[in-house]
Amino acid sequence: MTTRHTLKFLLNDQLIETNDVLATETLLDFLRLNQTLRGTKEGCAEGDCGACTVLVGRLAGDELTYESVNSCIRFVGSLDGCHVITIEHLKGKDGAPHPIQQAMVEHHGSQCGFCTPGFVMSLYAMWMSEFEPDVATIERYLQGNLCRCTGYEPIIKAARDIGAHGKLHEDYLIAERDQIIEQLSNLQDDQMLEVESGSEMFYAPATLDQFAMLYAKNPKATIVAGSTDVGLWVTKFMRDISPVIFTSRLNDFRKIKVTDDAIIVYGGASYTDMLATIDNYLPQLSQFWRRIGGEQVRNMGTVGGNIANGSPIGDTPPPLIALKATITLRKANERRTIELEKYFVAYGKQDRAQGEFVEQIHIPLPPDDQIFATYKISKRRDEDISAVCGAFSAKIEDGRIADIRIAFGGMAATPKRATHVEQALIGAPWSERSILDAKPSFADDYAPLSDWRASADYRLAVTQNLLERFYLEHADENAFSLDELHQAATLEALS
Repeated sequence: MTTRHTLKFLLNDQLIETNDVLATETLLDFLRLNQTLRGTKEGCAEGDCGACTVLVGRLAGDELTYESVNSCIRFVGSLDGCHVITIEHLKGKDGAPHPIQQAMVEHHGSQCGFCTPGFVMSLYAMWMSEFEPDVATIERYLQGNLCRCTGYEPIIKAARDIGAHGKLHEDYLIAERDQIIEQLSNLQDDQMLEVESGSEMFYAPATLDQFAMLYAKNPKATIVAGSTDVGLWVTKFMRDISPVIFTSRLNDFRKIKVTDDAIIVYGGASYTDMLATIDNYLPQLSQFWRRIGGEQVRNMGTVGGNIANGSPIGDTPPPLIALKATITLRKANERRTIELEKYFVAYGKQDRAQGEFVEQIHIPLPPDDQIFATYKISKRRDEDISAVCGAFSAKIEDGRIADIRIAFGGMAATPKRATHVEQALIGAPWSERSILDAKPSFADDYAPLSDWRASADYRLAVTQNLLERFYLEHADENAFSLDELHQAATLEALS
């Protein structure tokens, strides 16, 4: 294996080659301070407001895909072989404003202007894939952008009117796609990227096997996949995370496979990577999946990272635990598979040895007769961390609950099943009475904390109400009503 010490990527129409970049240097700082491209703004520095949005293009085989990302928490070292597009590079025909910019002007989509570059770049990402979007699509692409002036309506009107101001095939990223692909292809290689600058060091392996061996030799290194968590360690807590291993070059770490009975997700797959598979094979999660972060966060954040970090309020563990998911942990060439729920040991502690990483997540596909649902409770509907996240999976046979799994995040130090509630329900009639009788058992399963997201009493009430909601949404004519149960009890007493 050979090693390269120079980071290479395209910035607009310029080739960047540098070995003078810190492991903790964000793309936003690089743009503003190093390249004097100051159209990209810093608002929150935590991936929450979208003012810093840029596009990052990435090659996967012969396919070039552009996605919106938060440059405030995206590290420069993760950009090897990529194409970064900033607001300064947008232009229309014959020097006119870009169609998105012209639409924003005509519909008064900007007032103070601070957030406007981020909105334009998010709409640019949308225009690449949704030429005639409906309002719901526009709102999804703008989930990660905040504006305190316009009230969004003018921006949505502008988004619907982009096509009136220009043709997509004339856009730079479409018209010159072949040349861009050729340039990016020339930047691809199988070399290990290793850059040391000052007291910081980062690596960017080219293959999954390189990554596995590198991490086994450097178990104290910080793995950075989407940086939606680690980015805040740097921008908010000023943590020293060196040495860093970036997984952004690992296309083989983003694979998703579907078998007859399971979805196999590699740990580097992003939420966006998984969206089509969710829609096709787990449609019960489709709406929930679109409420994980905003568009930029879903483009960056990875399912494996959400699991690996072990946060008690991570969104993916509850539904995956309810579906009996397992994970494969890898160290060098050794692998072991464990149940996902057993991975979470205690707050801040997971069953993961030094040098191990989450290589795969195995998600069993629920059979047709399995009832499954996940609910996210948060202060804001979009782009917010869960106060409570609950998942339910049940099988009903002959009007009774043959099996049920209930898992919650935000209720304990780890994502945790409600085993006392499950025991109270298994074998009971699939009825409102059974649900009501089981609700008090949540107090035996959870002793939640009060924090700024929700009080302990509120959280406990939510778990009980979500169980009832799960029943009411999935009850059918085969379920026992309260009247039927009362009549049966009366007849039994008289017999």
